[in-house]
Amino acid sequence: MTTAADAFYRTVKDYPGGMESLAVRMGMNPQVLRNKANPNIATNHPTLSDVEKIMDLTGDYQVLDALAMSTGHVLIKVESNATPSDMAVLEMVTQVWAANGDVGAAVNETLADGRVELHEVAAVRKAIYRTQQALFELLSRLEGMAEK
Repeated sequence: MTTAADAFYRTVKDYPGGMESLAVRMGMNPQVLRNKANPNIATNHPTLSDVEKIMDLTGDYQVLDALAMSTGHVLIKVESNATPSDMAVLEMVTQVWAANGDVGAAVNETLADGRVELHEVAAVRKAIYRTQQALFELLSRLEGMAEK
């Protein structure tokens, strides 16, 4: 399972233009951001403000996903501008089908060699998490369409 610290590191590392470019946008010294992002450094931990700012700047919410998964929760994005409609529900159904296929593929991959390894279970967990997200988004769309 991905930790929030690992997710923070990947978010910072994978930013287009690199860590230095992101640090400039945050108004932070690049070395300080590098230290905060490095999960092996015992000092300079990212603050909640850092995490929030980075999510706002990058649009990458894998830190939230990691926190939700590690505490047994499912994170779904509430689309404030999504119009509830038959087509929106159909789109969500196809996302659920695709996510279920991902779960099946991950389980198949896990069992293919007759051994179950921890990294394979982690892949299945991620696929199941994505399916849960899609199902809750489908539910949200249906609730938006429900007659009051």
